[in-house]
Amino acid sequence: MNIHEHQAKALLKAYGVCVPEGYSATSAEEALKAADRLTTKTCVVKSQIHAGGRGSGYFINDPHGKGGIRLVHAPAEVFEAAEAMLGNTLVTKQTGPAGQIVRRVYVEAECVITRELYLSLLVDRRASRVTIMASLEGGVDIEETAARHPEKILRVSIDPAVGISDFHARKLGFWLGLDAAPRQALKRFVEATYNAFVALDCETLEVNPLVLTDVGEMMALDTKMSFDDSALFRHPDLAALRDDMEEDPRELEAARHGLHFVPLDGNIGCMVNGAGLAMATMDIIKLYGAEPANFLDVGGGATKERVTAAFKIILSDPNVEGILVNIFGGIMRCDVIAEGVIAAAREVSLSVPLVVRLEGTNVQLGKDIMAKSGLPIIPARNLADAALKIATAVRKAV
Repeated sequence: MNIHEHQAKALLKAYGVCVPEGYSATSAEEALKAADRLTTKTCVVKSQIHAGGRGSGYFINDPHGKGGIRLVHAPAEVFEAAEAMLGNTLVTKQTGPAGQIVRRVYVEAECVITRELYLSLLVDRRASRVTIMASLEGGVDIEETAARHPEKILRVSIDPAVGISDFHARKLGFWLGLDAAPRQALKRFVEATYNAFVALDCETLEVNPLVLTDVGEMMALDTKMSFDDSALFRHPDLAALRDDMEEDPRELEAARHGLHFVPLDGNIGCMVNGAGLAMATMDIIKLYGAEPANFLDVGGGATKERVTAAFKIILSDPNVEGILVNIFGGIMRCDVIAEGVIAAAREVSLSVPLVVRLEGTNVQLGKDIMAKSGLPIIPARNLADAALKIATAVRKAV
């Protein structure tokens, strides 16, 4: 789960992380009132969407205008900036060409910056550690730095059983070339950030840029934070921060039915039970010249209703030109899958090719149910046969 910048900063502040003073607003009038509460006349108005690159982005209604982060010097400029952002679609490198609608802005106090750095924390599953990444080059081009100059990024791994120690912060401080006082400020910042990361069950926490101010403080000028969905049951306060308007409605619908769904850019809808089998299914679809439109795992104990919901979610994508159902019945029964597929196909008036490969518990019963349904379901002997048939059927249908 992702949250907005203003939410992330409020959480970090509670753990002792230094952040600029700021207030969120959903209207230009509220933004003006927020600016009046700040201790600095000059402030920054920031679009709040779940994507980075806002400052270098553009609004669809004004592609040659200013981006989604603007420095303003007077109340009239605050009102003008907020009015230009709210309700309009911001396009950045991370949103894709469709962009995202700005429904909230964050009005933040200006700070005097002497250095810009980069810092992030993430769960490194390969090392079973929390890894801190730091770079001398903070800002909007950090992705390019990572790709072209990986030597400019330092990685420090921390064993969660032991926790963060002074030497971790010292290593970061010396590598970043900081003097004694800034190193102490970095130590305080890194320790507080790490404590927040672990306590809140974060998956990633990015501070970009991390700035050294004119008063010698390390401050999170911008931050993005995401959480482990599987740990949200421990944090109902965090779950309440979810902004449904920022998420794909198909993913929300899938979550309501206990489905694991990730939209992709292809044309073959996939419904599979088991994450590993789903990955293999997507791979073999590509092997036979087509592109998967989604990852969808119905789980090992799906009901007829869940299968029906999964089918309808897949078909809600206008790019889907065919569907491949690949089920291995262990706990899952093939007859339940067959009944769900048939029910969903009838309910949505199926108009694209459908290939179904079933194997496992009650497989013959499932095949019989589909054969007697009267629907144009294409059976497959195995996974390779299924991928070949759906790729061929889609090409013929074009």
